Amino acid sequence: MRLTSKGRYAVRAMLDLTFHSNGNPVRLQEISTRQSISLHYLEQLFRKLRTGKVVKSVRGPGGGYVLARSQDEISVKDVLDCVGENINPARDILGIPSSGIEIMKDEAGNDINAVVDTKEFNLTKSYFENLGTIMQDYLATTTLGDLARKSAGAFATEGTKESAIRQNVGEINQ
Repeated sequence: MRLTSKGRYAVRAMLDLTFHSNGNPVRLQEISTRQSISLHYLEQLFRKLRTGKVVKSVRGPGGGYVLARSQDEISVKDVLDCVGENINPARDILGIPSSGIEIMKDEAGNDINAVVDTKEFNLTKSYFENLGTIMQDYLATTTLGDLARKSAGAFATEGTKESAIRQNVGEINQ
């Protein structure tokens, strides 16, 4: 359950494109300079973003990249999915015993405890699957447009440490 730099950089680059495009292509070199992200790394990310149909490339003089759809139609989840980011906390909960555990066999030679199937395992698996659903929903309901609109108000107030996107996330569990 870890958002890697690949996902964070992709979202930053897409926001940069959103802020600086105004309908015109933006060169990766400009994004690289503004965001301090390697040009080579951005080229790899934008190849995936183009394949995922969230950006379009424009060739020729004045070429670069533009959003393939409206900023309100591209969610953070779309961007993360394009670059292969999977932050589902339950993705690798398989019930396989940890290393160092001897797997017992029955008389026929079949594995007896090859898979953990206890109430504790099932409870934690269900819990983390639900957490993954909440995370995916959160990412799917936040668009680049939402972030762009929130940015003006969020950074106008100095000293604020709360998230500008969803200030009351804690209320989801109440």
